[in-house]
Amino acid sequence: TFFVRAIGDSMKEMGLHSGDLMVVDKAENPMQGDIVIAETDGEFTVKRLQLKPRIALLPMNPAYPTLYPEELQIFGVVTAFIHKTRSTD
Repeated sequence: TFFVRAIGDSMKEMGLHSGDLMVVDKAENPMQGDIVIAETDGEFTVKRLQLKPRIALLPMNPAYPTLYPEELQIFGVVTAFIHKTRSTD
């Protein structure tokens, strides 16, 4: 298990915002619908995993496209995230 800070807003419709802290479990087997940390085309991304009918990485923000990777490496499943409710500025 490790922690990663989210960057960007491609998952904002599910409540995950830039700056949130994600709890990622490397031991979990990725399943249909899981939120995963993945590497595709040399870039890391956080998306919802679709396995059928075709492997895809789905954003939870309509401003971003669905990814259909030729090659995909999954580094872990996001099991929780911590969202700051108060700015420290």
